Amino acid sequence: MDTLISYIAGAQLPDGYLYTAWNLRAKDYSDAYCLYEKDRYDNLKDSHELYNAGHMYEAAVAHYQATGQTNFLDIATKNADHIYDLFGPGKREAVPGHQEIEIGLVKLYRVTRNPKYLEMAKLFLDRRGKGLGAGAPYSQDHKPVTEQEEAVGHAVRANYMYTAMTDIAALTGDQEYVRAIDKLWENVVNKKMYLTGGMGALYHGEAYGKNYELPNISYAETCASIAGVYWNHRMFLLHGDAKYIDVMERIMYNGLISGVSLDGTKFFYPNVLYADGKLDFNQGKPGRSEWFTCSCCPTNIVRFVSSVPGYLYATCGDQIYVNLYMDNTVNIELKKTDIRIEQQTDYPWNGTVRTIISPSRKTRFTVNFRIPGWTQGSPVPGDLYTYTNNTPAKPVITINGVQADVAVEKGYAKIDREWKKGDIVELEFLMEVKKVVANENVEADNGRIALEYGPLVYCLEEPDNGPVDHILLDKNANFKAHFQSDILGGVTVLEGDATIITLNENKVSGMSRPVKAIPYYAWNHRGDKSMVVWIPYRMQGVSIHP
Repeated sequence: MDTLISYIAGAQLPDGYLYTAWNLRAKDYSDAYCLYEKDRYDNLKDSHELYNAGHMYEAAVAHYQATGQTNFLDIATKNADHIYDLFGPGKREAVPGHQEIEIGLVKLYRVTRNPKYLEMAKLFLDRRGKGLGAGAPYSQDHKPVTEQEEAVGHAVRANYMYTAMTDIAALTGDQEYVRAIDKLWENVVNKKMYLTGGMGALYHGEAYGKNYELPNISYAETCASIAGVYWNHRMFLLHGDAKYIDVMERIMYNGLISGVSLDGTKFFYPNVLYADGKLDFNQGKPGRSEWFTCSCCPTNIVRFVSSVPGYLYATCGDQIYVNLYMDNTVNIELKKTDIRIEQQTDYPWNGTVRTIISPSRKTRFTVNFRIPGWTQGSPVPGDLYTYTNNTPAKPVITINGVQADVAVEKGYAKIDREWKKGDIVELEFLMEVKKVVANENVEADNGRIALEYGPLVYCLEEPDNGPVDHILLDKNANFKAHFQSDILGGVTVLEGDATIITLNENKVSGMSRPVKAIPYYAWNHRGDKSMVVWIPYRMQGVSIHP
């Protein structure tokens, strides 16, 4: 890292400017993203000067937090000071073409406490809707951000902007920002999000579609999913409600991690919910690719996966929030007391979570354990998706082996007590196969059903079932779950009966036989074959082909 940072420092110009595409290629490179016939920042609509700066700020903050060294942070603050001098209050009025610098500026503010970085982030947001970014919905410049109520335009740009807006709402208490970001979140989660947590339905413009426009040959860019995690995590930090972590978990376990192969060497740019094994949906390929000309998704996956531990826990005053469940240990300082927490679990393959809480001395505090929405009969917070077999089950909670009746607030089981070293809390979530239907306004999924188990969305894939276009699923079919260690790195599969449709001389016939569903994130590892998430359960009024 020190070597790489020295190269970055060497590329930075004396005034703080840092964008090597301009330094090296401006005079003889005609690509729209690097066309600077006059000077720097002359093509903010298309260039990524400010977008790249934001990612650098995030990297510099992460490096500083991990090492305590300021060599990278110094580069970032020098660049941020340069941008503030050019675009700050009373200076050049402009907005980034691709949002991201706002997130980075907020992170710089949080580690340096320099108020001008927070001021600059809000200023870039407040300038939208004035035509400075071409006034287009594509770049969310069609209205002031506090007046936007529907997610539109490029989904990655939008989600980065919504993330920054949530940061501003939390750090400044600006109620106009709070109202706006709440409405935007409700619009996405209630009308524009895929069952897998994917966001951005349209290939054209990599954009959000109309309300309920969710075609199964979806775009759902990996970067949009990652930005969706950032946004929902910040919504939790703003409001303290588990529903945001429910959405975050759905994205993480499904539409995000599907973007990288099990061995970490190949990637999806879009994440479709239907594939025929032939359609070149992934920038010219039907399957994952080792690289893309625009490399944002692979590199974004790299930084995201390494950041996952930071999403497991949160603290507020004398309270600890346990948001995600996986094997881990963590040391948290609360009320000047060191607290070690260890989780032991096979989640998401089963619903047993054992948590060992060990404060350095007896201390009273509250531990909030998230009760996932899928255990309470709700795949998502709104009515975009619902379970047909809706059987909410209160989790069994024991403290040191004694069953406890624990109050639940905002989706969290709150355990307030004096804790001592070695206290054990066990949670048992009921795991069963769930059948999901979409809101009737989602035309693409009318007459179709999807399968879930725990937080995981499942799909049918050709290697297990033959071509998926010929499968008709009984809405009342009984599916059983079992762990299969010899495929896809070891996964829980779902098995049940379905009808295989045959078309012969204009006659339709059907034969019942078993089918197998695998976790959606693990598809496309056994050849470029067909796959479907939303399976037809009736033929009348629908086509078997999505």
